[in-house]
Amino acid sequence: MKNLSLQERIVITGVGLAAPNASSLPEFRTKLLAGQSEIRMTDLRYMNPTPAGICTFDETRYRKKKENKRGTRAGCIGVYCANEALLDAGIDFREYDRARTGVYIGLTEHGTVETENEVYNIKQYGYNVDYWTHHHNPRTVLNNPPGEITMNLGITGPHYSVGAACAAGNAALIQGTQMLRLGEVDLALCGGISECVGSFGIFASFRAQGALAEHPDPIKASRPFDMARNGIVISEGGCVFTLECLDKALERGARIYGEITGYAMNSDARDFVLPFGERQAECMEMALKRAGLTPEQVTIINTHATGTRQGDTEECKAIRQVFGGRAAPWINNTKSNIGHAMGAAGVLELAGNLPSFVDNLVHPTINLEELDPECDLPGIVAGSPKQLDKVDAILNNSFGMVGINSALIVERLGE
Repeated sequence: MKNLSLQERIVITGVGLAAPNASSLPEFRTKLLAGQSEIRMTDLRYMNPTPAGICTFDETRYRKKKENKRGTRAGCIGVYCANEALLDAGIDFREYDRARTGVYIGLTEHGTVETENEVYNIKQYGYNVDYWTHHHNPRTVLNNPPGEITMNLGITGPHYSVGAACAAGNAALIQGTQMLRLGEVDLALCGGISECVGSFGIFASFRAQGALAEHPDPIKASRPFDMARNGIVISEGGCVFTLECLDKALERGARIYGEITGYAMNSDARDFVLPFGERQAECMEMALKRAGLTPEQVTIINTHATGTRQGDTEECKAIRQVFGGRAAPWINNTKSNIGHAMGAAGVLELAGNLPSFVDNLVHPTINLEELDPECDLPGIVAGSPKQLDKVDAILNNSFGMVGINSALIVERLGE
């Protein structure tokens, strides 16, 4: 990666997000550094109140209430995040052609919420399908969220969803990076979205697997690496990045958050739900090789750890395999604050760490009261932020069901 031309080097110049505790990156960063969580109990059909992460943002800032009603919750989140990302990057399409702009959005699932709602609604009519909405098909096609973004912004370049379970956000960033390098597009809006808190079926399924977090205090329910962890806190959310080629970003004087220098994806090929640390380690090693970095050159690892017994343990095994017992890198976890935002998880977690290149702080993992010995890594930052002299590289892990793994590396912009 070190020998790439300016046209081949891809940088992040804008971030737009909606998280369970924030609706902008500055607010998100402030709350992560303060260890502030806003997970709360949510009422679900057929289930007792359950801890979940719900987003609060200005839903009508970029499109009307009527348009939101016709579209989807995922589309609403996506439109907000994409507009915020462009605004943050200072792009108004005078420098770029909408026909040469790509929209790539990672999704864990889509259409479940809408289908459950329709089945529930026609129950009052004796399940007469004449009352089924004619908006259902466009709401549930997999390309709906990026498609809603293109309609809102008038973007006529390619758009599609990237389905990669909970690795989908990273996968979309990788896709955007590759399309820019290939010259298929000149600008890319990439990220991930999850609307899954609207689906009782997703909660019920995790509970049936014994993987749904329970705690009388919802703020303490998400506790990766902790001995008392008992599962996942499901959250909605979204994050979209503006990606540009470095030459263009420099030409227009853009603020640059960081450069994407390494990435990799692979498959466990073993089990529907159980993670496999050996393949995760191989994924991290491939990302390091592509970036031209040694393990010692990584400053921060943002972990995928979801708060499940085996998931956290396997990832820690993988990190030990790649990084050994070195004092660096420092390690944190963002799900402890916001829960697991599924397809949006990786990009939200990366966004929360990007300001480290400026403030040189590692945000802490919260709710880590008794470290599981199997998760005992020397660099875990817990309780309060860690001040460093300099942050050079962030490695972001995201893994998902059916054995899909991703690792993405962002570096401080070099020469």
